[in-house]
Amino acid sequence: MVADSPTISLVLGGGSARGLAHIGVIQWLTENGYNIRSISGSSMGALVGGIYATGKLELYTEWVLALERIHVVRLFDLAFRRAGLFKGDRIMGALRGLIGEFAIENLPISFTAVATDLESGEEVWLREGKLFDAIRASIATPLIFTPFEYRGRKLLDGSLVNPVPIAPTLNDTTELTVAVHLGGPIEFRPSVLPSAPVLDGNAYRRRIRAFIESLRRSKAGAAPEYGIFDIAFASMEAMHNTIARLKLAAYSPDVTVEIPRDACGFFEFWRAKELIALGRERAAQAFAASGR
Repeated sequence: MVADSPTISLVLGGGSARGLAHIGVIQWLTENGYNIRSISGSSMGALVGGIYATGKLELYTEWVLALERIHVVRLFDLAFRRAGLFKGDRIMGALRGLIGEFAIENLPISFTAVATDLESGEEVWLREGKLFDAIRASIATPLIFTPFEYRGRKLLDGSLVNPVPIAPTLNDTTELTVAVHLGGPIEFRPSVLPSAPVLDGNAYRRRIRAFIESLRRSKAGAAPEYGIFDIAFASMEAMHNTIARLKLAAYSPDVTVEIPRDACGFFEFWRAKELIALGRERAAQAFAASGR
């Protein structure tokens, strides 16, 4: 990093598998001489941003690029209770094993994970303690993951109250604030990559696979069939996008990178290659349009 590199506060929004586009945005920023000094993230934004702050994003990128659909299925551990479908222990265990454990306050980059207090509805900023505990709280999507108990509070996904968390960066002394919004306008762009095949497994894996399949977006030209989860996720998406627009208007980041909200399905983490490329493309477009 050269001495006169523009310094950046990077805000990474929530949006399930679309959050893999954050990797491409970060790659583009660092390759073009921008110095990321601060990161604030909700949900997948907290996950990708937190891993970048450890200096191990490249390792995570290699791992996620190798994921096929069956690998994604195996990462979900059924909770067998009503508070959420999955515990999230298996995913967090895999990430801790890959990245290692870090204390947020010891990271070389300022980092804030945003979560939501289940009982009070308050926005919670996690800036100290174990990194992957903060990430687990921030990704606790209602219906999908069980709430995460952290220091006496039950916490949910930060996107419920702040899908694009700019506020934690307002006191930064950086030159630019860059926000990545994963709820950009629908483009109806078909996938350019084929889906990975799903291998047969035991009954447990078949149940998870069937659930993930039920959440995949409808194929182009097919009449959509809406179930209870379709309605729930569409409702949350509408809420997130409304809040995000208000936050972006109120805080006016210097550059906003928008990823189409139909770029992939909720669980389509096996499409990492295409989503990372999309992040790079949209970062370049956003900076060109801003003149930065």
